[in-house]
Amino acid sequence: MSRIPSIPGTLVPSHSEHERWLRGLVANLCRLEHDRHVSLRSCVRRVLSDTNSFTRFPGSQPISFSLDHLDELEKRDYWVCEKSDGVRVLFFLQTDPTGSQAVYLIDRHNTYHEVSGFWFPRPDRPKESLMDTILDGELVIDVDPQSKREVLRYLAFDCLVFNGERVMSKPLDKRYWRLKEQFYVPWSGAIKELPQLANSIPFDIKVKNISFSYGIEDVFRNVIPSLQHGNDGLIYTCTETPYVPGTDPNILKWKPPSENSIDFKLVLRFPPSKSIPSQPNFCAKPFFGLHIYCGEERGQTQYEPYDELYVDDDEWQKMKLSGEQVDDRIVEVHWDPELSRWRMMRFRDDKPHGNYRTVVEKIIQSIADGVEKSALLARAPAIRAAWKARHAQSRQQNAGARPPVPPPPPPPSQLSGHCAQEAPTSNGHPTTHPPPPVPLRYGPIATSRWSKVSGPGQYAGMQR
Repeated sequence: MSRIPSIPGTLVPSHSEHERWLRGLVANLCRLEHDRHVSLRSCVRRVLSDTNSFTRFPGSQPISFSLDHLDELEKRDYWVCEKSDGVRVLFFLQTDPTGSQAVYLIDRHNTYHEVSGFWFPRPDRPKESLMDTILDGELVIDVDPQSKREVLRYLAFDCLVFNGERVMSKPLDKRYWRLKEQFYVPWSGAIKELPQLANSIPFDIKVKNISFSYGIEDVFRNVIPSLQHGNDGLIYTCTETPYVPGTDPNILKWKPPSENSIDFKLVLRFPPSKSIPSQPNFCAKPFFGLHIYCGEERGQTQYEPYDELYVDDDEWQKMKLSGEQVDDRIVEVHWDPELSRWRMMRFRDDKPHGNYRTVVEKIIQSIADGVEKSALLARAPAIRAAWKARHAQSRQQNAGARPPVPPPPPPPSQLSGHCAQEAPTSNGHPTTHPPPPVPLRYGPIATSRWSKVSGPGQYAGMQR
């Protein structure tokens, strides 16, 4: 499992005037406030007077892929790309009227990290500064397979605001064109022409390659094996719908059922000491409780006991020898069908909370009703045929229109071969098979900046 990068830059102080101003500016650019006609000045003034305003992360969140979504891929146009194993952040370029630029990375907690060393030109006037722009993407650590050299890289896959213009309401192909042709191409040209700029940037920037939804054979065969960072499945995004902050049912996250994971809070409970029953026995192996996030109530974070994490004796010994805190950390787990137990994958110190309870329910449903890779490949020809039929009908309907409408720019990666077939059942859909066992995988153990080691001192007869 790949290493999760730390977010670079200087953290903008929480609840500071600077943070509130930035949140207000982003909310205004993305029109997150209810009154879309409010002026920037009044928006910022309202934010400065209310520390709880605009605390929502502007990024979209996918839902888990289920069996019903195979039919959805036949009904509408989707693009697909690999889901990188990294840190999700928004890239916010803020430019003042003088052309001076500042860059911020916005994490999922809606906190801002300022990074320096960048400059971005306008596509039409390359000597002038690009104005306010917001991108969506992931930070990853790419490792060269030969030299083992590590490169921190931002992989952009969507565009919310470009040059001061909100483009969230536009379809995906128009947003992607802004991202690649108007943002990335001019910037990569400036990097080549200005070596001093290339030497000052804190991380590299690339645009993710996107394929048609039926082109997954190429993604599995060529794209994923060539990655220099970890892969965490696939993301399907509907091309016809706008960019929506929050959970978006038109963005689908696919993983093999055996690799679907959930984030819980890990809480250790030690049995009482035999000699001193009022004291916990820290030499004994504890109970590894998985607690589910239930949101906030009256300013207090709410968690409830959900299930148990299975940790064998050797794993417990490794945890103890690491010398790191284990209790009260967010842990990513997957379901082991052979043991019928939750198994640890890694700690997620980049997250302050586990998955919300309704999200957990949906992920568990996707595990029970999941779609294997073979089923995706077997369905690809039908998805392609439906796609071609829709576009042929659209061309016929628009044949008499004047002036002709140019087709949208195709994604760079398309289907390169014929998809593997799988024997259909009597209803015409491919059969699915039980998920294969997945070996236990560990990520790096690090101290969590979110940990407070709090909670009741005693639970279920055992002390913490």
